[in-house]
Amino acid sequence: MAGIAHAADTKINVGALRFTSHAASFVALERGYFKDEGLDVTFKFFQAAQPMAVAVASGDVDYAVTAISGGLISLADKGAIKIVGGALVEEAGIDGQKILVSDAAYQAGITSPSALDGKSWAVTQAGSSFHYMGSKIADKEGATLTFKPLQKVGAVIGAIKSGQVDAWSIVPHIAKPLDKGGSVHIIGNVADYIPDYQVTVVFTSADNAANKRDTTEAFLRAFSKGAADFNAALVDKTAGDEAAEDMVKLIHKYVYTDRPYEKAAPSIRNGAMRISKDAALNTASVMDQLEWFQAEDLVKPTITIDTLVDASYTSQ
Repeated sequence: MAGIAHAADTKINVGALRFTSHAASFVALERGYFKDEGLDVTFKFFQAAQPMAVAVASGDVDYAVTAISGGLISLADKGAIKIVGGALVEEAGIDGQKILVSDAAYQAGITSPSALDGKSWAVTQAGSSFHYMGSKIADKEGATLTFKPLQKVGAVIGAIKSGQVDAWSIVPHIAKPLDKGGSVHIIGNVADYIPDYQVTVVFTSADNAANKRDTTEAFLRAFSKGAADFNAALVDKTAGDEAAEDMVKLIHKYVYTDRPYEKAAPSIRNGAMRISKDAALNTASVMDQLEWFQAEDLVKPTITIDTLVDASYTSQ
């Protein structure tokens, strides 16, 4: 495919976490899809979602993928960022995020989400996706949870393994090894409580969305090709064993880089959740999240979906 002339040699910084769920961006770079669109991409890696949103707002990063948080919504309300597409999504029948409990909680009889009433639930911060998931699960079970903010995923893992917190939810490539280790147990699936949950979104600065349409559309096309390759190789598994192996090797350049391939490969495969086709956005899910943040008084009640999402990209 010929490069797009109007975007030739456009240098952009792309924010990412070293998670399997960010594979669409990695594939688009490694297989030349960004280059085909005339984009010269440099990755900037982050430890959490919130700093990435701030980096996009400040212009340090041009495009990024992350979960919707109270911070992201507030930055959109200030006119700093816009959601322009969808990424990771929960889908019935596809392995997704897991509900976990500590071994102490499990031995005390918390063997299903229906037994969570009165227990503690780990979050990174108030207004994080972990807070949203825990709250929605509690609502459906008629349970009351105590939310414990622990700032970083590593701290949450330590707390649940040691029994300092009872429950949590996380992507399968983290959940399954914890469960296998015996100090944490999987007791349910997030998809059973939040169907079609738009877990992560593609976003950019409001300026890029409004004034750099050619570049933004080029990014979304390349990202979508990366997602299609990833889904075919590791989610739908229609591309064959060799393609799956090649995909895992590609992702290993970015994820679990401190582990030898043989140890990293199973975790990468376990993290293979659906990435939205053509960066489609489940607007109903985004609206549900926005309404939850507003009901919890985490963001202003006056914020609308149009404040958060540039529908000129997402409704195509």
